[in-house]
Amino acid sequence: MRTAIVHYWLLNMRGGEKVIEALCRLLPDADVFTLFYDPERVSETIRSHRVQASFLQPLRKGYRSLLPLMPWALESFDLREYDLVISSESGPAKGVITASGTRHVCYCHTPMRYLWDLYPAYRNEWTHSRWKRALMTAAANHLRLWDYTSAMRVDEFIANSENVRRRLWKTYRRESQVVLPPVSVETFYWRPAEDYYLTVSELVPYKRVDAAVRAFNQNGRRLRVVGDGPEYKALKRNAAPNIEFCGRVTDEELRELYARCRAFLVPGEEDFGISTVEALASGKPVIALAKGGSVGIVPEFGGLLYEEREGLLQAIEQWDEFEAEVDPRALRAHAAQFSETEFARQMTQILFETQPYERDFLHTKRKVAAGIGI
Repeated sequence: MRTAIVHYWLLNMRGGEKVIEALCRLLPDADVFTLFYDPERVSETIRSHRVQASFLQPLRKGYRSLLPLMPWALESFDLREYDLVISSESGPAKGVITASGTRHVCYCHTPMRYLWDLYPAYRNEWTHSRWKRALMTAAANHLRLWDYTSAMRVDEFIANSENVRRRLWKTYRRESQVVLPPVSVETFYWRPAEDYYLTVSELVPYKRVDAAVRAFNQNGRRLRVVGDGPEYKALKRNAAPNIEFCGRVTDEELRELYARCRAFLVPGEEDFGISTVEALASGKPVIALAKGGSVGIVPEFGGLLYEEREGLLQAIEQWDEFEAEVDPRALRAHAAQFSETEFARQMTQILFETQPYERDFLHTKRKVAAGIGI
């Protein structure tokens, strides 16, 4: 069975790319298609596959501004030879066109935020340029229609959390089953805490790292911020000296930062939250906004979920009363349910152990494709 994996862009190794890495291990002969590709910033596992970038590849430095062109680029991929296509959706990926006999499974991290639930914020609050705002307004309606229509090209949706499963129904009116993303929990470890808090995030507006910066500007405690993105310079400019921006770090450095922090912070709404699981696997408590994926990940004994009206500053002060009660072993045991082994088991069952009624459906599709009467 020839298999293709489609991912929106391979320009770093964040949560979505770690899912692709796990799929590449599960499907060692699969070809990979992506809008933009930087081999130096992805893992050896991904590089070992044949990776084909789109015709937009020469423009990858400005990839965030190329959203209106991405549907054309996705539809230009020739996937006729493949029996199975697995798309990884957060940016556009599911919009590829497959043959009538091809099974298309979409693993969805979230419907595109900047077109749906976060569109008002992107347009009115986070897009400061007037001409960019005007361009976004003109393009968004067309892109939403394309995005909704392209959801009909998918045979089966898999959501990365209950939170995203609800979003898929709200956005596309499509049912889905949940398979939690893979986390290499066994590679993380605990060390005695040093006096700093940690957040790991792409520095984009919806992650709300600005809320963490404001809170630590006020309380004077040490905060380390790992990650990069378009908000990096503004956040660093507005940060007090007690806040350290680490940029991108190696996997080994990141594990050490997790292992020695006092607590891990999630100031924004996450679709799932792989970094949250990594912190728990390091035996560290999590202080998170009580929205999105954090609600299903952080146990009562593993940290604190706070309401937005209370704010992160108050949550940190409240956490001081419970910090001594944390059991690192319990947190690490809780994180074990998110292992790569469990992800591979569930995905194997979906991709290769198809239920009889699904096999009948696929058989019917292939008969239609071959022009055989039913």
